Amino acid sequence: MERPELLACRDVSLGYEGQSVLTHLDLSIREGDYLCIVGDNGSGKSTLLRGLLGLLPPQSGEIWRSAELKRGNLGYLPQQTRAQRDFPATVYEVVLSGCLNKKGMHFFYSPAQKSEALMNMGKLGVLELKDQCYRDLSGGQQQRVLLARALCAAHKLLILDEPITGLDPAAAQDLYKILSYLNKKEGMAIVMVTHDLKAALQSAQRVLHIGRRGVFLGSAGEYLASPMGKRFREEG
Repeated sequence: MERPELLACRDVSLGYEGQSVLTHLDLSIREGDYLCIVGDNGSGKSTLLRGLLGLLPPQSGEIWRSAELKRGNLGYLPQQTRAQRDFPATVYEVVLSGCLNKKGMHFFYSPAQKSEALMNMGKLGVLELKDQCYRDLSGGQQQRVLLARALCAAHKLLILDEPITGLDPAAAQDLYKILSYLNKKEGMAIVMVTHDLKAALQSAQRVLHIGRRGVFLGSAGEYLASPMGKRFREEG
């Protein structure tokens, strides 16, 4: 039985000021998918994420979203800036802010939202840090906190932009294990832009390669056997 579709690009072209970066892209993301997006710098990976997040309207074609995604149910883990790493709030406040869209017109967070924040902190192993200042944490701890925050927003789909940037190898492996658990055990669909091709091929069900010479979409095995995959590995 085919899993329900969450998000789809149908003959989509994306770009800025009349200039197309990506053209005629067809892509379907279903419940439980794990898609890694790889490619050269400047090839359009971040542009695609902006389109999937609804921050950039397509120049042509359609980006379709399920009713659940239109109501929220999507978590985003962006690349952190230096200023964001220095954010002067407690871990609990950062994670709870993931419930902001669910708060609506209410001034305070509900008991259910507070409980969800605590639950996600426990799931990510940062509950004991809840009263600590976010900026005092290590890079790996900060990524866990931001992932817990994203989970407060998402129940179906997580979108991550270079999540291991700035992490040491142990913290990066730790993050990949968490994402694998969320995907396999909790059915969370994951879309991740990464430069870490080795990890992408270990984790991903499918790989989308956006390159200057075209686009490849297929399984990790198919990608490895493709001319584009072989060339990218050699260049990397």
